Amino acid sequence: MKLSTRSRYGTRMMIDMAQHYNEDAIHLGDIARRQGISVQYFQQIIIPLKRANYVKSVRGSKGGYMLAEHP
Repeated sequence: MKLSTRSRYGTRMMIDMAQHYNEDAIHLGDIARRQGISVQYFQQIIIPLKRANYVKSVRGSKGGYMLAEHP
């Protein structure tokens, strides 16, 4: 089975969030730097994941994204 690039990157993003689950909300820039993928691409990927309730956003100065449930 062949997955699209968007699917692979979305999976990598969620795995990164799972590895850092016990920390505060994670900025997309931090994930992008660790994965070597542009922030703009992750901004496009995060929207469908948020709509599907896989991730949730946290607002404010310590804001970012985190998994909606425990990994």
